[in-house]
Amino acid sequence: WTLRPATPDDVEPIAELRAVVMRPDLERLGRFDERRVRQRFRDAFVAAHLSVIEAEGRFAGCVALRPAEDAHWLEHFFLDPALQGRGLGSAVLRTLLARTDADGTPVRLNVLQGSAAQRLYERHGFSVESEDPVDVLMVRRPRAYPSN
Repeated sequence: WTLRPATPDDVEPIAELRAVVMRPDLERLGRFDERRVRQRFRDAFVAAHLSVIEAEGRFAGCVALRPAEDAHWLEHFFLDPALQGRGLGSAVLRTLLARTDADGTPVRLNVLQGSAAQRLYERHGFSVESEDPVDVLMVRRPRAYPSN
């Protein structure tokens, strides 16, 4: 797999993937809107922070690591459902977290209540910072690794 910078041409394929990936959780929470799920991504798209994940020579998903004043925000982390459960998400996450650990920067993210993605994040050191009936805010403090 590889990461490449996103371009404006990636907006619609990512918006469509977002709708597919988020639909089950949004429906369970009673918040799925066919138009809004795509438009929210279009409105939030910033190519400078977004990477496209390619695997097996094709579009596999995306992820953003947006710098903020006191942390990086992990956002728009979507994988093609056909590629989920095969270690790709963990591999991408490990790569991004190695960068933020090297910078000494915490990482924050928001995940929907009840989403299976929360378990992925917990396995990678994220813990719940706060939650409400819809969202779970998680944080991961940077890890220091001994130098060899």
